[in-house]
Amino acid sequence: VGVNKPAGMSSHDVVNRCRSIFGERRVGHTGTLDPMATGVLPICVGPATRLGAYLTGHDKRYRVSIAFGAGTDTDDAAGTVVRTGEVPDRVLDPEFAAAFVASLVGRRKQMPPAYSAIKVNGKKSYEAARAGNIIDLAPRDIEVYDARLLGVHEGDGEELPSWDVSFEVSKGTYIRSLARDAGVALGCPAHVAALERTELGLLTLEECVSLETLADLKDRAALDPVRLLGVRFSYAQGDLAKKVANGAQLPAAELPLFERRRTTSAIEMCACTAGVRESCEPPRDGELVAVLTDNKLVALYAYDEGRARFETRCVFTNGGVSWQRYI
Repeated sequence: VGVNKPAGMSSHDVVNRCRSIFGERRVGHTGTLDPMATGVLPICVGPATRLGAYLTGHDKRYRVSIAFGAGTDTDDAAGTVVRTGEVPDRVLDPEFAAAFVASLVGRRKQMPPAYSAIKVNGKKSYEAARAGNIIDLAPRDIEVYDARLLGVHEGDGEELPSWDVSFEVSKGTYIRSLARDAGVALGCPAHVAALERTELGLLTLEECVSLETLADLKDRAALDPVRLLGVRFSYAQGDLAKKVANGAQLPAAELPLFERRRTTSAIEMCACTAGVRESCEPPRDGELVAVLTDNKLVALYAYDEGRARFETRCVFTNGGVSWQRYI
């Protein structure tokens, strides 16, 4: 399912709530959000937890409010203010702000926040930071694909001047670090005042539900994992289904590939039904493919071009994963 995470809950808190809602211990998420952040949080339930490894590492979209004039130890509003400074007049100039935000597009090295879940020598950085220790974090390669200014707010006596910005970024990008570094470049401290994730891979905010709605809908809030995986797929029946259930390696000719027609998520159905066509492209080396039997996801295969065959990566026992309880 896709959960619209509320502010004030950790991603693990949401997982625990979903365990209670579904009466299922096997629950996990595929993209951590900070407690103060809101928005898209994919949750895998039951057998679908085995898909977690294939649903991570996707690009993301965010809407963020960057506040200027104060920096915090966590680089967001949940932290303690550790420095303040005057906000240059140019920060409040919409034309300058739009040009600066647009200049953030591209590849760069980024230093993660001290308060992050990155592990060094087996210890999480935020745990060390809370204990008053500093972990030497290494810069990471990230890419900002799109950055747009949505608005400039001058602030008042109670609120700091701020920018509303939309970002599309690669995996591993910290929006808190983008805000912090923007302040450094502009000559004044800055931090994230509010953050909402609007997309993670192929999952959008419009498809996500609140925890209250999820408690009411339960399985009816399920999403199609084949679409979220973004992979081509094949159908297996009869003897072929038995081979798949046993994890057999399959010649390329035994798994003709299908793909979804281009459409919007609002009108899409399960990959097993409408909006499907046979693919004209041959399988690519290393390509991940989903196999469906009786409207259930029963296995994931990867193509080995050198051997001209599909090799199993994940087989779902007990009848597979029904689309009524996907992800």
